[in-house]
Amino acid sequence: MQKLYYASGFILVSDAICDAVLRYAKALADVGKSDLVSVPSMSDEGLRGEVRLLVGPASQIFSAPALDRGVDLEDEEAVASMLDKVARLQPAKAHADEQPLPGADADFE
Repeated sequence: MQKLYYASGFILVSDAICDAVLRYAKALADVGKSDLVSVPSMSDEGLRGEVRLLVGPASQIFSAPALDRGVDLEDEEAVASMLDKVARLQPAKAHADEQPLPGADADFE
């Protein structure tokens, strides 16, 4: 379980949710975009629910380990969705079997 600090407070989320939110926030910041995500969480008062976070370039967000409260805050669909979005925001990578274009390594003056 992790404390996810956002704005002036924090929420408790699962390790997987926390990792996905932070990865997605970084990917969005890298391309100058933002998005609204919903994830299961627990407030510092112990209330379980869904939280909506606006993440993007201006997000000041960080996490720290928290005591496990024995509450299931997992959401595999939310994690998969955010990680899929992270992958789509990454620049395309050349495949190993692709050959560089002729003259691609030439120096231009």
